[in-house]
Amino acid sequence: MKLQLLAALALATPLILNSTVKAGNSQDLQKLNLTRECVQCDLSGVNLRGAHLIGADLRGANLSGANLEGVNLEGADLTNANLKGANLTSAMLTNVNFKAANLNGANLTRAQIYDANVYGASMDQMIITDAEIYHTGIGIGGDEANMFPDWD
Repeated sequence: MKLQLLAALALATPLILNSTVKAGNSQDLQKLNLTRECVQCDLSGVNLRGAHLIGADLRGANLSGANLEGVNLEGADLTNANLKGANLTSAMLTNVNFKAANLNGANLTRAQIYDANVYGASMDQMIITDAEIYHTGIGIGGDEANMFPDWD
């Protein structure tokens, strides 16, 4: 029993300690921490550094200016989310749905982006220095985005 409690605390502690609200809505952040679901939430400017948000439902969420450095968003749904100016440095973004998301000015330095859907996403001035991008319509120039169709 003590081992299970310690394991639960070990998993929850990084998310709780790194979830300092600078802006956004603290109730929305609490909802995300408890349920991994926060559709159309205001999480602008929050610090979720190193959080494990695998499979999170963040459709339409406002994550503008959020610190998502080192976050694990594998399988998350960020359809129509606002990630303008968000810091996604070293983030794990495998199978993430960024359909119609705002990624303008987002920092994806050293991010791992595999099999992500970016159909209709806005990606002006996005920083992708040293990012690993595979099977995702993100590139420098050309028609690469058209080679990867929408998931729907």
